[in-house]
Amino acid sequence: MKKILITGGAGFIGSHVVRRFVNNYPEYQIFNLDALTYAGNLENIKDIEKEPNYTFVKGDITDESFIETLFQNQQFDGVIHLAAESHVDRSIEDPLAFVKTNVIGTMNLLNAAKKQWLGNFDGKRFYHVSTDEVYGSLGAEGLFTETTAYDPNSPYSASKASSDHFVRAYGETYGLPYVITNCSNNYGPYHFPEKLIPLFINNIINNKPLPVYGDGNYTRDWLFVKDHAVAIDLVFHDGKNHETYNIGGFNEWKNIDLVTVLCQIMDQKLGRTTGESAQLITYVKDRPGHDLRYAIDASKINTQLGWKPSVTFEQGLEITIDWYLNNQDWLNNVTSGAYASYYEKQYS
Repeated sequence: MKKILITGGAGFIGSHVVRRFVNNYPEYQIFNLDALTYAGNLENIKDIEKEPNYTFVKGDITDESFIETLFQNQQFDGVIHLAAESHVDRSIEDPLAFVKTNVIGTMNLLNAAKKQWLGNFDGKRFYHVSTDEVYGSLGAEGLFTETTAYDPNSPYSASKASSDHFVRAYGETYGLPYVITNCSNNYGPYHFPEKLIPLFINNIINNKPLPVYGDGNYTRDWLFVKDHAVAIDLVFHDGKNHETYNIGGFNEWKNIDLVTVLCQIMDQKLGRTTGESAQLITYVKDRPGHDLRYAIDASKINTQLGWKPSVTFEQGLEITIDWYLNNQDWLNNVTSGAYASYYEKQYS
């Protein structure tokens, strides 16, 4: 039985990955390591917490001795590393927190894996999940490829770029078997409502302003989170060691256009007059270092591993909206902070 460590598995993307691996690979023992900070929520994965091949471990990847002991005790065969500070606005306020988690935390995992696996890398894999933001900003044309030069512009993207470099360095220096993926903006169920789509869904429900940065023309590529989990599964099992794969949704949207469509769907779902939610749109002062455009060329993972998105953006957005409307208890628990008590109730 393979033992797989998934870090950040109580977070947004991580919870979908944990659920997929637990359900699809009963022959694996899945260990979910999460510090349960503000974005880590065990309610995201309560449907699989009693499965015999699932174990939750509360811990912080920045704790070097804890990580080393965990690896010694469990002898993991693979690591899927998703744990990260990821919100750009928070990185502007507290850059050092992002260095600690995204750089030092990744280093602790790399050192523990190297120590355990050195001399016998057969069947081992360190999978590092990164972001398209490490590439910087695009103009009106072009796409990010796996060979695009790094040019991070925020403390968040700089910390992720640094962790990417360390993973590659451990591959070159020590022979550590690794793969890296750089993904575009994810959306879908269980997304903490600080990011654009879940924040705006929640604000529309509660008739609160919809704060749009600058002129709203910032452009992003959007990836449905369940499609991302499928891609991670494919890369973990079939990707080539020491390779990078970009994962994108083939869905470029300007922020203001996305918000307009979101408002239209929400008006329909909530029985409101067409255009009612759009009146909540409020333009706010731009944030520092705001990248103009991200766009992913995902042809490599498509041609080599056969992955492609299963839904259009409009389909995925409607699935996402329906989920939030049908799970307002989850949304209320998250926004009120009540979710934080779940660990104590379940594990104390």
